[in-house]
Amino acid sequence: MPTSIRHVSESFIKPKDRVGESKQHVYLSPCDLLMLSSHYIQKGLLFTKPPHFDIQLFLKSLKHSLSVALVHFYPLAGQFVTKADEDQHSCLIFIDCSKGDGARFIHATLDATINDILSPIDVPLVVQSLFDHDRAVNHDGHVRPLLSIQVTELADGIFIGCSMNHVIGDGTSYWNFVNAWSEIHRANGKSISILRPPIHQRWFPDGHGPIIKLPYAHPDEFIARFEAPEMRERIFHFSSDSLAKLKAKANTECSTTTISSFQSLSALVWSLRGVTTVAELLEHDLGWAAMMLHRAVVEHNDEAVRGAVNAWMKSPLVYQIGAFFDPKSVMMGSSPRFDMYGNEFGLGKPLAVRSGYANKFDGKVTSYPGHEGGGSMDLEICLPLSSMSAFESDEEFLAFVSVSSH
Repeated sequence: MPTSIRHVSESFIKPKDRVGESKQHVYLSPCDLLMLSSHYIQKGLLFTKPPHFDIQLFLKSLKHSLSVALVHFYPLAGQFVTKADEDQHSCLIFIDCSKGDGARFIHATLDATINDILSPIDVPLVVQSLFDHDRAVNHDGHVRPLLSIQVTELADGIFIGCSMNHVIGDGTSYWNFVNAWSEIHRANGKSISILRPPIHQRWFPDGHGPIIKLPYAHPDEFIARFEAPEMRERIFHFSSDSLAKLKAKANTECSTTTISSFQSLSALVWSLRGVTTVAELLEHDLGWAAMMLHRAVVEHNDEAVRGAVNAWMKSPLVYQIGAFFDPKSVMMGSSPRFDMYGNEFGLGKPLAVRSGYANKFDGKVTSYPGHEGGGSMDLEICLPLSSMSAFESDEEFLAFVSVSSH
């Protein structure tokens, strides 16, 4: 399997026009600031390369539509700035939307095929090279672009990898940007109103903001470079029929109808993960685990969120991946509700979604919609070798896993 990627060209894209708001600073909320030591978001789409494909014409159209998209998503073209106060031992970090070179745009090539990417049982390591900002943390947005697009040409495919600073937005914001960029590209130069314009105004708890200072004077007090342990990364597919059966099983076992398909699937993974770590899970069935998750979702309401933010304001901190996440837990990321396969960029429906190195650790599970739609899902599971073997040999888990054509 090829392991080396060749960068052909690199350029920087700025917003096509400057709106008045883009000349102002964007001050970061508590939910933004606590992500400074985490990795960028790295997600990408794999396409079949059309016959008689003109890569230069395609790159030109992507750059133009990206420059238009950045008019709406102008903070992504800016850069972080820190104003440190040594006397107060604090710092203020914000986005200067006018600073920096803009979004990075890379054209690369890889001597590999679609089959090389999709056919192995485990996600091949070469997929990590399809993204810029490898191992970068969000604080690096002081010197690195807040957004970087890498378009990699394969022998028979095109991969569009997007790395976005996680302080700027979450998964919803990320896919909203990609969806809007795709809309603009589809318009082929015509002026359109994007479906979901971004909201750049941050939310702050009552009596606070927009300026929030962190209790640190130097980055080395709150920035850590997390290195993931040796793991396997595998994608498991679950058809809509299989998920319907799993949902019915979970609801029946706890005599309810309120548990969702995603909660049922999360409970299945959690139960299996807990075989050697959580004795209580062994004493109960799938329905019990699903109900526990359902209650946690219900209790994560406005009051709980405001309480957590107010607690953070009293004692600000920055998440450290290595210290915050229990290595024996399961962390569910992303969402099967995000529109991933509707982004065509003139190439037709994507074949698959893949992610980079970022934010992966023992027990990280990333959820995607299934390629065929209809409520199907894919789970990208990261586990040590022995733990993954347990998943692959568990009869209950495998009973719900489906065969995917992608």
